[in-house]
Amino acid sequence: MKTLFLLLLVAHGALAQQAGIKFNSMPVEKVFQEAQRTGKPVFVEVFSPTCHTCQSFVPTLADARVGKFYNSKFVSTKVDIAQPSTQAFLTRNRLFVPSLPLFLYFDPQQNLVHIALSNNTADEVIRHGTNALNPKARGQNMKSRYQQGERSANFLIDYAMLSRVTKDTMANIAAMNEYARQQSPAQFANNTNWLAMQKLVLDFENPMFQYMLGHMNQYRKAYGDDLAEQVAENILMSSLYSSRGAQYPVAKVLQIRQDLAKIGIDTKVAANRTLLPEISAYFRANQTAKAAERMDSQVNANQFSVPEYLYIARLFNRTSPDAVDAPTVAKWVGKALAMRPPAKEQADLYFELAEAYRRGGKTVDAQKAAQKSMELAQTARLDTRRNVEQMGKLK
Repeated sequence: MKTLFLLLLVAHGALAQQAGIKFNSMPVEKVFQEAQRTGKPVFVEVFSPTCHTCQSFVPTLADARVGKFYNSKFVSTKVDIAQPSTQAFLTRNRLFVPSLPLFLYFDPQQNLVHIALSNNTADEVIRHGTNALNPKARGQNMKSRYQQGERSANFLIDYAMLSRVTKDTMANIAAMNEYARQQSPAQFANNTNWLAMQKLVLDFENPMFQYMLGHMNQYRKAYGDDLAEQVAENILMSSLYSSRGAQYPVAKVLQIRQDLAKIGIDTKVAANRTLLPEISAYFRANQTAKAAERMDSQVNANQFSVPEYLYIARLFNRTSPDAVDAPTVAKWVGKALAMRPPAKEQADLYFELAEAYRRGGKTVDAQKAAQKSMELAQTARLDTRRNVEQMGKLK
């Protein structure tokens, strides 16, 4: 009887698996070839075998109703996010995975038509598949729907998520700003908007995030100190190091530095994190003296290594909009040389010293530093082509 019972269990499990979605184990490229042959769209589940939420979906995806729907409508596969082939597939299609499992729906030509982060029910999984098949409901047409004026809260959330997955940051920001304007401040910290803050808000100027900055204790109490700080920090840093952040004026960069301290980040750590964006912002504003002053204060407050001195000397020599900083760069190089590094690093340092002198109009000093760099490079058996070029410019 015990053996019979075990056999029945095995048979039931096999039937359940057979009844659910039939995931093809072939490479993704082959899956799309099969889709082109059959004329069916493709369903891709992005998952991880170590993801608890992904594992909780296994019975749902093995449900007979789900299997009947997907097996008749789609060619299906699942891809492990940790595999290089999956990363290559995501990169090729310019896709970002905000959380797992992520459902992706493509036409046979590998054009993304819909995405979903689903609730774990058979009805919801079927609903997402139904939407993917409906040209009016699927994500592929959300941008045009937004442009035509659709602004319901649920639509904006879906559009913001699609924009995040497809790396359309500006569309995401526009959708989430509009969504925030529809919410009253009394609703900003509720569970729904907290989830939106964690997964969808990418811009520190979003009204919901600005509210959070002013009410951190409320969020800490509701959602825990660590998570509240982590979410706030992620939004600030994603703003700062985004493509739009690379064009922020100095005032905005300094605001983010202050906001990092406001959410509980040590002020010195906050200063370190915003250092390079601050320098770049000063350069864009043609405020070279302030850039040099900011970096010099960083040098004085920390113990820089030779590679760090080399990095900042190169940064200023190659990026600074004028030569106001040249004496300061020469001072940094002098500090590094006083540490008596090996010949290779000395050669690099004298090269940068020559550049600083050249930029500052001290041609004789530049020639001496360039000659010293050449001699050290020869001693260290380095490629001297750059030295020859530099000395040629200084004649």
